[in-house]
Amino acid sequence: MNDAEKKNSGKERVLVHKNPGLAAVLSFFIVGLGQIYNGQVGKGFGLMAAAAVSGLLCWVGVGFVLLPAVWFFAVWDAYRTAERLNREAAAPPAA
Repeated sequence: MNDAEKKNSGKERVLVHKNPGLAAVLSFFIVGLGQIYNGQVGKGFGLMAAAAVSGLLCWVGVGFVLLPAVWFFAVWDAYRTAERLNREAAAPPAA
């Protein structure tokens, strides 16, 4: 159950459509922003922190591998999560 459904107190189901392309583009430009758009605020800020630490680790060389991995994961995860949220919103409610 997503946040919009929880706020509704179960009286009626609110469908929230998330655009997977927009989520991916947001994370492409700012790591974690797509997750925040999808409602995963903690994950979004966590990925932002991971990207910042990876950027600092570029000084010792490890960040040159870690930073692109964090960035790619953020884009992929934002897209995948938006698709999952849309599938869950379209599914009939469980009895």
